Amino acid sequence: MRVVILRYGHRRDRDKRVTTHVALVARAFGAEGMLVWGDPDPSLEASMARVVSTWGGSFWLRWISSYVDEINAWKKEGGMLIHLTMYGQQLDEALREIVLRPQPLMIFVGASKVPPEIYRLADYNVSVGNQPHSEVAALAVFLDHLFHGEELGQRFNGSRVEIKPSRVGKVVLREGVRQEKAGKEAEQQPIKGPRQGYGGKACPSPSSR
Repeated sequence: MRVVILRYGHRRDRDKRVTTHVALVARAFGAEGMLVWGDPDPSLEASMARVVSTWGGSFWLRWISSYVDEINAWKKEGGMLIHLTMYGQQLDEALREIVLRPQPLMIFVGASKVPPEIYRLADYNVSVGNQPHSEVAALAVFLDHLFHGEELGQRFNGSRVEIKPSRVGKVVLREGVRQEKAGKEAEQQPIKGPRQGYGGKACPSPSSR
């Protein structure tokens, strides 16, 4: 399933770290790229370029001039808009419906105040709980539930650094060369299988990137 993030209202000075974390979560949890509407921010682009160069994959970042045009074009091509908001439909309830419609997803993640039109344009307004917390957490939880945990085992093509799970210490592959720090490597733990889906439906995991 294709997943793209639309980060709305990025403010270069105020949101730099949070928007970077949104992009990091998006990449690690199965999204293919992120559209950004807001202040141009070369440091954000450079930061994500370094991540992709080191850790692999093909995650992209692109600034847009009109979020409405991007949303309408996405929906015209058969995609859905998912708006993450604490005022929306409960996550589990919404996902039971979303997985029955195997369409590409654009996930709207706000920084500055979200305009009312987004609530109308969204196919689903989804709440990850109804208490104040971070948009970074909301995105991570949504993607993890969407892919039933399978995204945690994805491999990123072209990576120069890879972490090997270990009970003790740090086991790192750099350019294919094994390095161990702070203790011996313990028995490797297999990646768990996918969790049970919603209503018996399982969303396909993200492809190798």
